[in-house]
Amino acid sequence: MQYQADVTIELKSGMLDPEGTTIKRALEHLGYETDSVKTAKKYTIGLQAENIHDARETVEQMCQKLIANPIIHNYEISLRELQ
Repeated sequence: MQYQADVTIELKSGMLDPEGTTIKRALEHLGYETDSVKTAKKYTIGLQAENIHDARETVEQMCQKLIANPIIHNYEISLRELQ
């Protein structure tokens, strides 16, 4: 079966986010008030697997081995079967 995984990577609470801080300041200079700005990355991965459980396990391994640094990142996986 064909699956699509959307993986969102965010910095853990307490980690410095210089890009988010810079965007927040720039928005304030443009007249927009924000409480906070945090950056995140989204990866869209297409893969083949026998079932959704196997697909999730494969994407979990991808995140743990390469996509996310578990020391500084949290990640969320959303999976869907493609027709």
